[in-house]
Amino acid sequence: MLLRRPFSIHRAGKGKLEVLYAVVGEGTRLLSQKKPGKHLDVIGPLGNGFDYERRTTNDERLILVAGGMGVAPLIFLAEKLGQRSKVKGQGKPLVLLGAGTKKQVLCEKEFKQLGCEVMVATDDGSVGFKGKVTDLLKDFLRPTSHVPRPTVYACGPRPMLRALSRISLKNNIPAQISLEEHMSCGIGACMGCVVDTLQGFKRVCKEGPVFDAGQILW
Repeated sequence: MLLRRPFSIHRAGKGKLEVLYAVVGEGTRLLSQKKPGKHLDVIGPLGNGFDYERRTTNDERLILVAGGMGVAPLIFLAEKLGQRSKVKGQGKPLVLLGAGTKKQVLCEKEFKQLGCEVMVATDDGSVGFKGKVTDLLKDFLRPTSHVPRPTVYACGPRPMLRALSRISLKNNIPAQISLEEHMSCGIGACMGCVVDTLQGFKRVCKEGPVFDAGQILW
């Protein structure tokens, strides 16, 4: 393939790195056919990651929101947040998973094994909350729910992240979002993965993929 395919780091440690992907095109189809022992030409890690070391209070509620394959980097993040929560004495992270149907829900078991509280939203209502995962987030944040000050981390399709960003701004909630964009070079030279922000155009592969939700001009 002429162009590389961007993937999030799903898990890392003990000399191993894992990626989670779906076969949706020629690039991922070829990747799925690779056998153990074969070599892959890769570059990375690129750009930045979720800043989970920001100064927070012990009554903060950590919320991870994933739409579809957006769960990929959030498993890695959940591991780190779980470790930090034990040190700081914070409650366990809450994970909101969104999918079209029950069969499309990913990594629910893995998040629970990491000690996270998990809630699921499906478009058809086949499991959990019926509706979008952002609607589940709004329901969770309603004034009568008395949620400790939340901080949101999210990854998923662009419409989901746009809706989530508006929710975070309306409720004055800090939120970090990981954007999904096609990348040509991956090193910031081609300007093919730029997004518009309050500070001008930013490259997802270099200044991203994680941005503060309030910085993106949708």
